[in-house]
Amino acid sequence: MSSGVIASFEYATQQMAIYMNLSNLIIGIPGGLLNIIVFLSLKTFRESTCAFYLVIVSFANLGQLINGALIRLLISGYGIDWTISSRFSCKLRSFLSQYLSLISFTCLCLATIDQYFATSSRVRWQQWSNIKVVRILSIITVIFWALFSIFYAVYYDIVTSTSTNKTVCTNTNADFDLYNSYFQRNVLQGFLPNLLTAFFAVLAYLNTRNLAYRTVPLVRREHDKQLTQMLLVQVIVNFFSLLAYNIISIVIPNVLKSTDPLVLAKARFVQILSYSSYYFYTAWPFLIYVCVSERFRRQLAYVLVVKYLQHCPKFAFVGNQVVPDT
Repeated sequence: MSSGVIASFEYATQQMAIYMNLSNLIIGIPGGLLNIIVFLSLKTFRESTCAFYLVIVSFANLGQLINGALIRLLISGYGIDWTISSRFSCKLRSFLSQYLSLISFTCLCLATIDQYFATSSRVRWQQWSNIKVVRILSIITVIFWALFSIFYAVYYDIVTSTSTNKTVCTNTNADFDLYNSYFQRNVLQGFLPNLLTAFFAVLAYLNTRNLAYRTVPLVRREHDKQLTQMLLVQVIVNFFSLLAYNIISIVIPNVLKSTDPLVLAKARFVQILSYSSYYFYTAWPFLIYVCVSERFRRQLAYVLVVKYLQHCPKFAFVGNQVVPDT
């Protein structure tokens, strides 16, 4: 009876890993590319400091889906682990996993802070929302986290377990493993960005409610409202998807110490569930933007139909009815 239950949990774990990660890839990769196309195609976004950060976030999220969700799909769903094929692949994936996620979290935090400054009624704070500051902070972010993530390339290596005889790509330094488990994973990639983005997204939203009483151009006012709304909903979705991952990450190491096979099977199921749901924040931004912003939907239609499809002979037509809302 127990062996049948264990087998059922193992099968459920495999199927969940396949369908959740496959869904993340199907939704996230086209969505991320469309986000980048829209943000880079329209002048209103190219001149926006907040959108500049969101472009970087979109690129980082695409990298995470390929380096994270795709690899997780192959490992947990089909037992294909290319990270143990060579030390280089092991170290490269470990480096990219941390590097891309830290860039994504940091730039999303900076985007919410920048949007708070941009919508502030204080001129002094508005001055911090300018493209020069954004470019400097982006360069610092990219370089700093690249140097920081080198530690993962150094300490991660291919190891064969003496008890299970399984070869895995894992951390080989005990002290660094404690840091990674309790600070990096739960603070830098969890509670800290969650709290910062939620705090500044709410403040920016409160600022936009007062824009009608300020002498702000209508186009700028609508643009700020749009970006703030998009960010606020994205932050709420991120908060819950990452919160579950962080809580499980704290609890699961102690459960995995159990010698009961049934307990281990259940823990493995929960662990893979948390790993798969972790990538929701990289896969869902496009759907969030489309669902919450009518203006973004018009901009998307304008970019795809007017700026691109009309240049193709098969789709060229006269009398386009899509109103550009750039």
